[in-house]
Amino acid sequence: MGLSISKVTIVGAGNVGAACAQKIAEKNIADVVLLDRVANTAQGKALDLSEASPIELHNKKITGTSSYDTTKDSDIVVITAGVPRKPGMSREDLLKVNGGIVSDVTTEAIKHSPGCMIIVVSNPLDVMTHLAWLKSKLPDNKVMGMAGVLDSARMKYFIATALNISVEDIQAMVLGGHGDQMVPLPRYSTVAGIPVLELLPPKTIIEINERTKNGGAEIVNLLNTSSYYAAGSSVASMVEAIVQDKKKIIPVAAHLNGQYGLKDVFIGVPVKLGKNGIEEIIELKLAPEELDALKKSAELVKQNVDKLTELALV
Repeated sequence: MGLSISKVTIVGAGNVGAACAQKIAEKNIADVVLLDRVANTAQGKALDLSEASPIELHNKKITGTSSYDTTKDSDIVVITAGVPRKPGMSREDLLKVNGGIVSDVTTEAIKHSPGCMIIVVSNPLDVMTHLAWLKSKLPDNKVMGMAGVLDSARMKYFIATALNISVEDIQAMVLGGHGDQMVPLPRYSTVAGIPVLELLPPKTIIEINERTKNGGAEIVNLLNTSSYYAAGSSVASMVEAIVQDKKKIIPVAAHLNGQYGLKDVFIGVPVKLGKNGIEEIIELKLAPEELDALKKSAELVKQNVDKLTELALV
């Protein structure tokens, strides 16, 4: 039996938040509260999405609001609020401004929904997830970041395109921070069970790894803002795994305390996701160079977490 979820709140009704709300409602996963501090933005998008329900054939309630009172007793809170990336910006450039926003959002969300789980989407994602964990004082298993799902989806798409095959046949794994130092793992990526290393030449695999790492920046350069369709789908898949207690193995930004030789850092790793949130962290047997890349990625995240203290955000 899945968890009886009555309410999923999404804070931030911009492109990413609206895409999350759309996917969660239209996949019949849960009722949605869409919150934005800009007057009428969330209300307008919620009404628009609701008016599509007779066409999409779902009966989920979508409520738009500017008040945290409406979010009371939410089971899951998704934080997408913040400033999106602009061309030339790194996710780390957003640290100060989005740190202030995520800190305030977490404090308000927990005040109204003390028993919720939190999924962070705001960038720099791993650092913002750590900040939300500190501010919420929730246990490790109830706070996570959406990163690996999206990064792995991009890698799957690039593999499918290179081989001209269905995306349904592909499993891919991307670990590490949601940034330029993420760690694609072609050794753990397969096509219908066949290792991708046996199907593609090394040059193509290197190109796929690099395009995966720069997948977000590629879209930012085209759109002048962050991606949102794939992000919305990624969040919905995480919410679905929790709501339906799927025990699904997917990569998310999780709090490590010794796994992979890393302590007190949120970083992308595969987990078992179910009604209790992160129910298990899966430790893959990494080659020395893979583990080294993961540790370098984690070190960058730790450096930015330390900056939160300098900025008086924690």
